[in-house]
Amino acid sequence: MNLDAHPQHAGTKPFRLVVTGGGTGGHTYPALTAVRTLRAALAASGRGLDVLWVGTAEGLEAKVAAAEGIPFATVATGKIRRSANPLKLASPANVRDMFRVLRGIVQARRLVADYAPDVVLATGGYVAVPVGRAAQRCGAPLVVHEQTVRLGLANRVLARSAARIAVSSDSTVPLLPEAARARAVVTGNPVRPEVFHGRPDKAVEALGLYGFDRSLPTVYVTGGAQGSLQINTVVQDLLPWLLERANVVHQCGAAHADGLRARAAELPAHLAGRYLVTPFVGPELPDVLALADVVLSRSGAGTIAELTALGKASVLVPLASSAGNEQAHNAGHLQNAGAAVALLGEVTPDTLRTAVEPLLMDPARRADMAHRARAHGRPDAADRLVDVLLDAATGR
Repeated sequence: MNLDAHPQHAGTKPFRLVVTGGGTGGHTYPALTAVRTLRAALAASGRGLDVLWVGTAEGLEAKVAAAEGIPFATVATGKIRRSANPLKLASPANVRDMFRVLRGIVQARRLVADYAPDVVLATGGYVAVPVGRAAQRCGAPLVVHEQTVRLGLANRVLARSAARIAVSSDSTVPLLPEAARARAVVTGNPVRPEVFHGRPDKAVEALGLYGFDRSLPTVYVTGGAQGSLQINTVVQDLLPWLLERANVVHQCGAAHADGLRARAAELPAHLAGRYLVTPFVGPELPDVLALADVVLSRSGAGTIAELTALGKASVLVPLASSAGNEQAHNAGHLQNAGAAVALLGEVTPDTLRTAVEPLLMDPARRADMAHRARAHGRPDAADRLVDVLLDAATGR
């Protein structure tokens, strides 16, 4: 990112940004990374940043904004329940939520008009719709950022009126409304900068992985902060076979830790030493990722962005209940490029063994997949998105 390319932003007047989006980490954390990156870039040129985050009180974005010291405002919003049956679209719940969206647009219009932002960034989630609509009505340039291969419903609604549509993959552009494609920019999905600074030896020290055999590859298993019963179960059933061939760091979620620890206690000592069960991986995550040769995980947008930016071989188990089946599309997109293995059907110990064994036994195959994954990564995504925000603010 080069602020010299944006001379209109010289001076001491703070840049004003409205951020909207949230509900999940997939919508919230890219927005937070963009805010941090924009703030640092402006500070380097002697300019400040004023931010207002608009979301819902119960969404993750409320907690994230508070922790970051970002002023936060709420608007009414609602979930539009999709159905192929037009009669179901007129269900009482949909009608009620449609009125909530209209009320949210009125509230958001007042917020946007009063705040007078230089630009509005919408990262998806239902709350983005009223705020994005309000930006359009107030004449504030709107930048929509899509994290997944296929546009979410909120971003599809907003794409037609956005000044710019920032997407994470070239494959997304043809899926945009035809009139919006000329305004699309492939930025990638912003990744937390600390992810790039992991050190394998720090993971060994922080987690006490002294029983690991460093001549074997290391597998990092994760189902997200809460863990995944599906992933945990197949890994548990495959443990002895897996540990003969690899070390395993297994982030399983608090609800599953005791059961997996009991299973670990039944293992032979030399295998148990290669297995770490932990409910949660916190600040040491960059170091764990640096240590990992293969990652077994879900395929949410944030996970995909990190794995590809780092260039990690992976076996992906999409969450079947993800909105619009987006995780399956994310995983399938990488599998088609040879950049991951996607388990898209029933996941059993046998299917997992078939997927992971070639990666464990063939370092060249593992390295090729990592190389292909890196080719899909965009480690400078936050800088690219900030450039899009600055361009949109000046009408470029």
